Amino acid sequence: MRPDILNPLFAEVQALKGVGPTLAKPLDRLGIARVVDLLFHLPSGWVDRVARDELMHGDVSRTIAITVTPREYRTSSSPRGPTRVQAVDAHGNHVSLVYFGGSSGWARKQLPLGEAKRISGKLEQYGQELQIIHPEIVGEDDTFREREAIYPLSEGMTSRRLAGLIEQALARAPVLAEWIEPSLKARHGWPDWREAVARIHADPADATARARLAYDEVFANQLALSIVRADTRRRRGRALAGDGRLRDLLRLPYQLTGAQARSVREIEGDMAQSSPMLRLLQGDVGSGKTLVAAMALLIAVEAGAQGAMLAPTEILARQHYETLRRTLAGLPVEIAVLTGRDKGRAREATLMGLADGSIHILVGTHAIFQEAVGYRDLGLVVVDEQHRFGVAERMLLQDKGRQPPHVLAMTATPIPRTLTLALHGEMDQSRLDEMPPGREPIETRVVSEERVDEVINALGRHLSEGKQAYWVCPLVEESETSDLQAAEARAAALASRFGDRVGLVHGRLRGAEKDAVMARFSAGETGVLVATTVIEVGVDVPNATLIVIEHADRFGLAQLHQLRGRVGRGGGRSVCLLLRGSALSETARARLALMRETNDGFRIAEEDLRLRGAGELLGTRQSGEAMFRLATPELLGELLPAATDDARLMIDRDGGLEGERGQAARVALYLFERDAGVALLRSG
Repeated sequence: MRPDILNPLFAEVQALKGVGPTLAKPLDRLGIARVVDLLFHLPSGWVDRVARDELMHGDVSRTIAITVTPREYRTSSSPRGPTRVQAVDAHGNHVSLVYFGGSSGWARKQLPLGEAKRISGKLEQYGQELQIIHPEIVGEDDTFREREAIYPLSEGMTSRRLAGLIEQALARAPVLAEWIEPSLKARHGWPDWREAVARIHADPADATARARLAYDEVFANQLALSIVRADTRRRRGRALAGDGRLRDLLRLPYQLTGAQARSVREIEGDMAQSSPMLRLLQGDVGSGKTLVAAMALLIAVEAGAQGAMLAPTEILARQHYETLRRTLAGLPVEIAVLTGRDKGRAREATLMGLADGSIHILVGTHAIFQEAVGYRDLGLVVVDEQHRFGVAERMLLQDKGRQPPHVLAMTATPIPRTLTLALHGEMDQSRLDEMPPGREPIETRVVSEERVDEVINALGRHLSEGKQAYWVCPLVEESETSDLQAAEARAAALASRFGDRVGLVHGRLRGAEKDAVMARFSAGETGVLVATTVIEVGVDVPNATLIVIEHADRFGLAQLHQLRGRVGRGGGRSVCLLLRGSALSETARARLALMRETNDGFRIAEEDLRLRGAGELLGTRQSGEAMFRLATPELLGELLPAATDDARLMIDRDGGLEGERGQAARVALYLFERDAGVALLRSG
């Protein structure tokens, strides 16, 4: 239960003076729903201004605050032209206050002729005239600040209005007991938590205050992971020792790679222990994670238990189901699939088979941990695309076993080492860092979208050789606010050239329709699959050796790498064509250059983190949840080792969350909303 001292911070933002339904809307667009969200909405920059009593040409390009008296209004003959308010300072020096956008009435109301007003803005020179465009009107009771924070804003919200709300939030912020280890705090010269929050809003350049708050967030995160890890180690699970009888029957057409064999040994060793396994299997696209998962599932079945494999999408779940059926064909192992659209007798038969133990392995989406789904003896849970499932969902699935089952999490998106520790610090790690023999690197080329006709001609030659291709577009239909080519429009354009050899799949198709399109493509009945990023994971067609990614400059590196991994799954050469726009940012240019240069997903992940920076750190587009609000990638890298060590020491040596500092750390978990782990504590 959240400590009472934090209740003022977790009140709804409407509890603040002046915040009603109208103002709540722009705040909501900024992700600000509670008072604490205001405190953690940190400035993105600042404006330095100087107070002047006289206009001077030497201040051009500086932001100044000065008292002026309006003398004359000058409006443009065009309704959309600027309004100019001619004003003078106390010494008679002239300045033109310029307002664009038909705001003549507003300017006259705010700046009555002959009435002295204090204004603030950037002084510019236009010909021989000094001017300030859209100056702020500084009220008599407004505090003058030489340095003023600039905040991320949404329509209907100004920096000054937001700063006023943050002042109210600061007034509600309590003094909290210290959770940072004293010598660490002293070494860095960090202020107390409340002082750090006040300082960063007063002076956004205060690096010490920013680092303190970033450390708090990272420490709370690592402490939560340490609690989960300690709880897992403490629980009495069930040792599952496979005897090898099923694995010996496998007739694979290839040898396991060294990395696969090593990972299987690590998993087998964990599953043989009575404490539940909690292991993350990382591997690049095509490194063979599914085969390692199949081996783990067979170990569970050999030991008399059942296994479940959880996938984030229906396409991926059915892909895994078909892959496991092919891989384990001929073995006395019953495999079933269960997704949200399975109804009626088929669903009932699956539920009965799980309950009586006749189904050994279940593959599915989140439907597999619904209340109606009961297992006879669940011993292993494999979670694919781990980052798409929250802790709550994983805990629900673990509750399906008589005892806590072993958990193997997999991710096909290589994660930078720093983020692996930050996101999965409670897990042991296995890493597939070599590719199966015979897989050729995918040749990647960057092509201007102006050459799209040449690309379509090349696609025609590709199809005439009996090969297949993907064409990826980022939108389903045309949007008035975007110039991105829609998948439907591209499919229609290609169909006019290639007829019914073109298929279309996107997220809005119903499950059965999607399956039918994928089945035709897998069977070779269609040659080109036009798709949105729904094919990012879970599609495996060896004959597809060309992928065209339209507007590639709009995608992140990790997503481009995942999409590229849809080809290169058979023998021979595969090609990825990245169609780019004409106006590229430096970041987009760097992304595309790296894609052309390397197929190494782990290197791409490290570079992706560097290029994306703080604003997109594990952003919602890639991971489904934003993990850090205060810790930039640079600060995360700097602070993570100390935060990890301190969190583990607190759990392993210093009595957990008991004691004075432990109680303070418990407050930090709730403050930074990492409190899901607190429920795991035996002490409550």
